[in-house]
Amino acid sequence: MTIDAQDDVLTIAGRRFGSRLFLGTAGYPNQQVMLDSLAAGGTELATLAIRRISLDGYSESLVDVLAQRFGDRLGLLPNTAGCLTAREAVLTAQLAREALGTGWIKLEVIGDRELLYPDVEELLRATAELVADGFTVLPYCNDDPVTCRKLADLGAAAVMPLGSYIGSGLGIRNPHAIETICARSPVPVVLDAGIGTASDAALAMELGCAAVLLNSAVSKALDPVRMAAAMRDAVAAGRAARLAGRIPVRGFAEPSSPQLGLIGS
Repeated sequence: MTIDAQDDVLTIAGRRFGSRLFLGTAGYPNQQVMLDSLAAGGTELATLAIRRISLDGYSESLVDVLAQRFGDRLGLLPNTAGCLTAREAVLTAQLAREALGTGWIKLEVIGDRELLYPDVEELLRATAELVADGFTVLPYCNDDPVTCRKLADLGAAAVMPLGSYIGSGLGIRNPHAIETICARSPVPVVLDAGIGTASDAALAMELGCAAVLLNSAVSKALDPVRMAAAMRDAVAAGRAARLAGRIPVRGFAEPSSPQLGLIGS
C-alpha cells in the first residue's frame, strides 16, 4: 500500500504533526539563532529543560519568546534532563505541568552522569507513575526492543531510543536494533540522541522511525540555521525513501541494462 504525501501525517497521543523533526532549544550561540533554527527546521515540537530560576530581575522567559515567534504553531515538550531517580523525574514533570500548562513530558532518568545513559529500572517506574497521573509520556531509552515494549505496555505515547550517547555525534551505532524496535513497536518510535549530521537523520527515517529529535547537531554546528534546514530535508528524504521501499540488498552484481542484443554476442 502506498501513502500519499498529504496523507503522511505523524500522530502521537491524538496530536498530528506535519513535521517529523523535533528540535531542542539548548546550546545555541544566542537566542536569535535558536529561533531562526527552529523556523528553518520547520519543527512543530520543541523540547526544553525544566530548571529552577530566580524571579529577581525576571523579564522574559524562553517560553514567552517562543510564543511570540511561533504562537500555537510550536508545541512545547518539557524534559526531565539531569534527573537520576524516578522521584526526581516525576516531581520535575509535575512542576513542568504547573509552569507550562502541558501534560506532555520527555522523560529522562539518567543512570550515569558521564555517559548520560538511561536507568531502565527508574525509567519504567517513572513512566508508570506519570501515565497514571495523566501525563503524555515520551521516554528517552536505550536501543533495546524489550525495554521499548515494556514502556509502550505501561502507556508511553511514543518511545525514544538513543542512536548513541547524547551529544556525541556518533550517529546510529546499532541500526539493526533501531529497525527491530520500529518493526515491533505499537507506538511511534522517535530516534533521540547521537545524531551528528543530516545523513544520520535520514538513516533513522529509512530504518522506520516515525520522527527524529535532536539538539546538539544543530545548535553546535558552524551554521545552525543551515544545519536545521538540512535536517528538515534529510528527515523528509528519509521518510520518502522508507515509504518508497529500498531495493533488496544483494551479495552479487545484477545488471540494470538489458542483456539481449549485446554487441558481439
